[in-house]
Amino acid sequence: MTTPTLSIIIPTYNERTRLGELVEAISAVFDRHAIAGEIIVVDDNSPDGTGQFADSLAERYPVRVVHRAGKLGLGSAVIEGFAAAMGSVLGVMDADLSHPPEALPRMLEALNTWQADLVIGSRYIPGGGTKNWPFVRRAMSRLACLLAWPLTSARDATSGYFLIRRHASENVRIQARGFKICLELLVRGRIRTIVEVPYEFADRAAGESKMSWREASGYFRQVWDLYLYRRAHPQPQTYHRAPRTGSR
Repeated sequence: MTTPTLSIIIPTYNERTRLGELVEAISAVFDRHAIAGEIIVVDDNSPDGTGQFADSLAERYPVRVVHRAGKLGLGSAVIEGFAAAMGSVLGVMDADLSHPPEALPRMLEALNTWQADLVIGSRYIPGGGTKNWPFVRRAMSRLACLLAWPLTSARDATSGYFLIRRHASENVRIQARGFKICLELLVRGRIRTIVEVPYEFADRAAGESKMSWREASGYFRQVWDLYLYRRAHPQPQTYHRAPRTGSR
């Protein structure tokens, strides 16, 4: 088996409904664009049998499964997925098809074109957007990004869809609360060059959103911790924005 260059991490908790469709779509993108890729499903002992279903997918697709004892959180699931992955480029996606697999080749191209350390699938640059979001959810997301602007030049620092080079995340002490692992890596990781690639986020069509006011309050604490960290560890970052077509 060819050693993968791209490892996609998919944290799951009760995500059986659309996981098969997502894995099939990612695998098709790998094949169509000749990407040596693998998919790492990190399951938090889902009561709906997501972990066992992922094991069955591994019989047909380039999938490996990390089974965890319980619901330990998305941030730590991503870090465990990074540790299990074999690729030199590590990616993170949601399990519910809100992040389009078709954007992966453009993101990988941007990573290589600009020799970037991290590429963000961005909702908030020209060409990006959101679908099916209620006003309150949209406003909370915009506020979260606004609070992050003093920390990084990225416009969508809270995106859950990104690629990062392995060296930029190795031995980095992540203290992510809730969902914002990308922001943690932007501040605490070895990130000198960032590229944002536009995409349209489609809110989940099945299952229950994990966004809550509890997550929001945890984010405020996280941002404060990152402000203190950035003040003690300043690091300049070069920023690029990919055009809507995905080519430079």
